[in-house]
Amino acid sequence: MKTKDIENIELKYLDLKDYQELKLAMISAYTNMPNSYWKEHHIESLIKKFPEGQVVIKINGQLAGCALSIIVAYDNFDDEHTYEDITSNYTFNTHTSDGDVLYGIDVFIKPDFRGLRLGRRLYDYRKEVAEKLNLRGIAFGGRIPNYHQYADSMSPKEYIEKVKRKEINDPVLNFQISNDFHPTKVIKGYLEGDKASGEYAILMEWDNIYYKKPTKKAAIKKKVVRLGLIQWQMRPYKDLEELLNQAEYFIDAVAGYRSDFALFPEFFNAPLMAKDNHLSTPDAIRELAKHTEAIVSKFSEFSITYNINIISGSMPEMRDGRLFNVGYLCRRDGTIERYEKLHVTPDEAKVWGMQGGSQIKAFDTDCGKIGVLICYDSEFPELSRLLADEGMDILFVPFLTDTQNGYSRVRHCSQARAIENECYVAIAGSVGNLPNVENMDIQFAQSMVFTPCDFSFPTNGIKAEATPNTEMILIADVDIDLLRELHQFGAVKNLKDRRKDLFELKKK
Repeated sequence: MKTKDIENIELKYLDLKDYQELKLAMISAYTNMPNSYWKEHHIESLIKKFPEGQVVIKINGQLAGCALSIIVAYDNFDDEHTYEDITSNYTFNTHTSDGDVLYGIDVFIKPDFRGLRLGRRLYDYRKEVAEKLNLRGIAFGGRIPNYHQYADSMSPKEYIEKVKRKEINDPVLNFQISNDFHPTKVIKGYLEGDKASGEYAILMEWDNIYYKKPTKKAAIKKKVVRLGLIQWQMRPYKDLEELLNQAEYFIDAVAGYRSDFALFPEFFNAPLMAKDNHLSTPDAIRELAKHTEAIVSKFSEFSITYNINIISGSMPEMRDGRLFNVGYLCRRDGTIERYEKLHVTPDEAKVWGMQGGSQIKAFDTDCGKIGVLICYDSEFPELSRLLADEGMDILFVPFLTDTQNGYSRVRHCSQARAIENECYVAIAGSVGNLPNVENMDIQFAQSMVFTPCDFSFPTNGIKAEATPNTEMILIADVDIDLLRELHQFGAVKNLKDRRKDLFELKKK
């Protein structure tokens, strides 16, 4: 049929009244497999068990194609299952509303209607059903009816690879791959009597990026996450209590906008060093480290009181006689996690005798997985890639830079991290000056939120930006589901397209 002859196209639930037309359509679609049509009682059973899974496409009132499916508890079947196994010997008793995967039983288009991309509509419908029912994906055994032409010269695995490299044209397999299904397994003896495929099938799968694993907990992970960045003004404070009052003021402000995270800068507590300016610089920062435990304890209280996850920027900390640059994630459920600066700057090492940490990991939160890299660490792409491999959605970068040169390094490297790891990156720094604190006398900052650069995101990859060198808060919403879509359907796929056959990245 030609496009100009089409008056209307309908996607409808399959009705048993359609059976005779459906039978003739199946016979015409499977000419190389005699008697390969479903009996009426099969169709009746499918409609009764799962009406939503059985649909037809009608053009000008004429049946043009059909898709049949069931829901199965996929883990009950091994990777070597057959068509009889998955359908329970064609009774479809394997169907269960408590299952987690939509399994494709059949899909076909009548020869007269091929070339109109009707198959895509049927596959898209299946994806919508999987998303609507919160199923983790779709699977089916895909026939390879052209394989018999190559069976004497190559294995099914070699055949698949040649099809993927476009060295062999297999319209069925190419179509399935172009619709976001990926081959996961070659199954031998899948469909008895399928001589054209050598009784082989390719297990094809599609992952539902919106799937939410059922939980018995009342809490759910948020998908639109609000970030509160604190662009902190360095100013004199007479004591720790006064500094904490100022910190609480900002936490209250971002929590008032119902932010999920509050991000403080690196060394935001440096003003407390002013009273120790008579000491040597190494001794002064070690005195500052004595406040860290109290600050973390108070921040944890604030996180509970204001119902917000707080990323404490960073602070000096003494452990086993060594000085580190560390920060803490204070979750609103009362739990606390510690992160470390791994790469200390030459200045930190030379002036303070600071040591680099050794721990890097992503943290689970009620808003997805996050990572934290302190300032200079953002300039080492391996670190954020390790976090991305752990499932990080948002990377937080607390920083402190005195010059625009230093700021530009952090800013541009952080934006690169958002692009290459397909994640959001939030950076927050301090502004102003501390004339009475040695080695911490002046700061330059512009806090920002970066995104990947693709169609669902800002064209310049900047979600929000603060006014440079001005004390303020920056509030921005980020949509985690957009990252899932990017991973699967992005114009480029920086994470998936890595040449892992040539290189690998792993922790020691």
